[in-house]
Amino acid sequence: MNQNPEQIARDRIDQMLKASGWVVQHKNQIDFSAGPGVAVREYLTEAGPADYVLFVDRKPVGVIEAKREEEGQNITVVEQQSTDYATSKLKYIDNEPLPLIYESTGVITRFTDARDPKPRSREAFSFLRPDTIRERLKQHKTFRDRLHDMPELERDNLRACQFEAITRLEQSFKENRPRALVQMATGAGKTFTAISAIYRLLEYADAKRILFLVDTRNLGEQAEQEFMAFTPPGENRKFTELYTVQRLNSRFVNPDAKVCISTIQRLYSILKDEELDEKSEEENPNETDWRPKEPLPVVYNEKVPVEFFDVIIIDECHRSIYNLWKQVLDYFDAFLIGLTATPDKRTFGFFNENVVSEYPHEDAVADGVNVTYDTYVIETRITKSGAIIEAKEYVDKREKLSRKKRWEQVDEEVIYTGKQLDKDIVNPSQIRNVIKAFKQKLPEIFPRREEVPKTLIFAKTDSHADDIIQVVREEFGEGNNFCKKVTYQTQEDPKSVLASFRNDYYPRIAVTVDMIATGTDVKPLECLIFMRNVKSKGYFEQMKGRGTRTIKLEDLKKVTPSAIATKDHFVIVDAIGVMKTVKTDSRPLERKRSVALKDLLNAAMMGSVDEDLFVSLAGRLGRIEKQISPDEKEKFKALAKGKTINQMIKDLLHVYDPDQVDAKAKRMFTHPTPAQEEEAREALAQEATKPINGQLIEYIDNVKKSLEQIIDVVNIDELEFAGWDTEQQDRANLLINDFKAYIEEHKDEIVALSWFYAQPYQRKSLTFAMVRALLEKMKADKPALAPLRLWQAYEQIDKVTGKKPINELTALVSLIRRVIGIDEKLTPYSKTVDKRFQDWVFKKQAGPTKFTEEQMNWLRMMKAHIATSFHLDKDDLDYSPFDSKGGVMKMWDLFGEEMDGIIQELNTELVA
Repeated sequence: MNQNPEQIARDRIDQMLKASGWVVQHKNQIDFSAGPGVAVREYLTEAGPADYVLFVDRKPVGVIEAKREEEGQNITVVEQQSTDYATSKLKYIDNEPLPLIYESTGVITRFTDARDPKPRSREAFSFLRPDTIRERLKQHKTFRDRLHDMPELERDNLRACQFEAITRLEQSFKENRPRALVQMATGAGKTFTAISAIYRLLEYADAKRILFLVDTRNLGEQAEQEFMAFTPPGENRKFTELYTVQRLNSRFVNPDAKVCISTIQRLYSILKDEELDEKSEEENPNETDWRPKEPLPVVYNEKVPVEFFDVIIIDECHRSIYNLWKQVLDYFDAFLIGLTATPDKRTFGFFNENVVSEYPHEDAVADGVNVTYDTYVIETRITKSGAIIEAKEYVDKREKLSRKKRWEQVDEEVIYTGKQLDKDIVNPSQIRNVIKAFKQKLPEIFPRREEVPKTLIFAKTDSHADDIIQVVREEFGEGNNFCKKVTYQTQEDPKSVLASFRNDYYPRIAVTVDMIATGTDVKPLECLIFMRNVKSKGYFEQMKGRGTRTIKLEDLKKVTPSAIATKDHFVIVDAIGVMKTVKTDSRPLERKRSVALKDLLNAAMMGSVDEDLFVSLAGRLGRIEKQISPDEKEKFKALAKGKTINQMIKDLLHVYDPDQVDAKAKRMFTHPTPAQEEEAREALAQEATKPINGQLIEYIDNVKKSLEQIIDVVNIDELEFAGWDTEQQDRANLLINDFKAYIEEHKDEIVALSWFYAQPYQRKSLTFAMVRALLEKMKADKPALAPLRLWQAYEQIDKVTGKKPINELTALVSLIRRVIGIDEKLTPYSKTVDKRFQDWVFKKQAGPTKFTEEQMNWLRMMKAHIATSFHLDKDDLDYSPFDSKGGVMKMWDLFGEEMDGIIQELNTELVA
């Protein structure tokens, strides 16, 4: 018999309540001794029977309004109905209004805490547990209310960008905005900012528990070190002496921990109540090619309920919040705070465009927080064009895993491109020519240095990294300690090697694949060599960010003694054309190329149940089974908990075999329903994937890689070019020269240009209309001379610092000043106005005039208006932002008869 939709919804709600620790009872069968939390169906109120009334320790605390699933999209329309029940008197009880209000279909649930300031409903994965409610009702204020009581932030040792980020984040909390994004350039101290904010949440808002979420173990360990090193302002004890910080490395979560650090993979396994192999935390899971058709399942876990964390800080959030993992974040009833240096459009969307901090690399360079970079290009013939191995030539064949070689004659011609290098084909001469050129050109790249600057080389694979290391040691004539590999696959402890690279004289050169491509701080690093290409814009920016950190000269000299000046830039050595590769914002969601076997295995291990995944995985394992040796098969069996590769293939195929599913369902339920058949399929999936673990994945990946590479010892490479990147500068110069010619040609016929050429002898008002007319004429005559494009060209020539222009008009004014020689270097217009304003205020206050703080605030508002509109009229005072401060009448109160003169002076002194 089919149930009606209302009953289906209530059955689901009953299940959710029971999972959350509630006893569900009918109004005629109430027994409060059954448990501390009782949900009573159909309890009578003055507004009518409520679908559920929640009691904790016999006291009513909330209501649930149940609706059919199809009403989920309009569930907010019943908020008034549930509120009426919550504010009504209950039968037999003289109650106050109930604070907890839910609306639910059993699929979609929304929750309002009426005790919050300006109570606002939010989506919830499940219901609060009775013991949580008991504790919360003992508190005088809710967490969202306590956020309003936090003291004003003191500047102390915070950078300006950190102070602004925390201040605006706390304002976002007060506005009860569920998500916020902190965008700060690499090196600007995102983690320090986050820990400072976390301390204030714990100390002043009494947050119960905060999660610091990362996507690799390396970043988790690094975050843990920063918590241990952090001393809160006004304290002489470290953060970890004041509050318990736990980095999660098992299913156990310390109930006393105030801060938990976890990878998102670990958190997912904890919710599933399963152990996780640490190797699964070594690589960012979002950098895989596998995309399941549906999100990985997340089910309620009473050990880690939805209210477990008040706030979740998501490090490197631009890569941790999508696809496989978004539903893990959706599980928790917590504020979500993202940290990233490189947000993309999806990042802004996920955080509801609530950007509380925008501090890009350009601003960090201008403020001396980061350093900029120069590009040095190394091009070889084979890197660009590949090569041909003629038929009957003798080559080496090498197993990738064992690196065992054998000499063999090729039967037919082998043609390879530069893109195939270090995958199917290895050409030692190509690697050697790149490294040899780098060594020979070091005096040009880093003049007056006696030792090789700390250098990081990005390799394609671990095998490629090994080849590079061997060549580096040979070409530089150095020993093992000179150049080392920093990846998870190295036999040495990667953390120890990384610490030496950061703090000691050796190694001078480190080679990595992914481990220190993002989020790892190596301040003395002065050179990045790209021997692998990168197509992801965000990932490339993260990789470049490894070199941006500033360092004091005395600290730099400790590891690089011949350094004679403070690190003011780093060098990118482009040995593969990475700077010319078109970068995309994100990975495409649909791909034609095959998914890496390692990615399929990881998806299966993490619980993805997808027919395409299981069939693909079985097929790929079947091919490997035919290629590996008996010894390798035995090793597989040992790592797969006694299951052979053939048995695993069968088990994977059984998951979507109707006969196998039917047989399993009958063994489990005798007369299975369709829902029970699906449960049987899930059981088969668990059995099939249970043997898959991190060690097995690594072994299978290595076995797959043991297929041979051709070592091309026939074709000798040669250097074609080594020098500073001039292509970009050449294009920039052509554009700038075109702009100069246009300005010179039209200087007499365009009012705005006439104004500039009359400087400094003729000081009249430059108007918004004048600049707009010039911009429109330029766009009509020369579309290529777009101001923001010209700005980028000048960045190649002038080493422009400071914030990018607010709009095309302000950019155009700065560009004209530069091209006609008013400014020696391109200077953001806002910076010019700031400097002129400072000079004007200083000159005024050197005389009898002394501005009050309130007057200065008005003058700063006027300055900001002129910086974007070039002119201030008295009528402008009736509009934003002046109107909210009292408008023209308030200015008259502040400046009296001097008002008109002040406006005229600012227009004259500040503009251009």
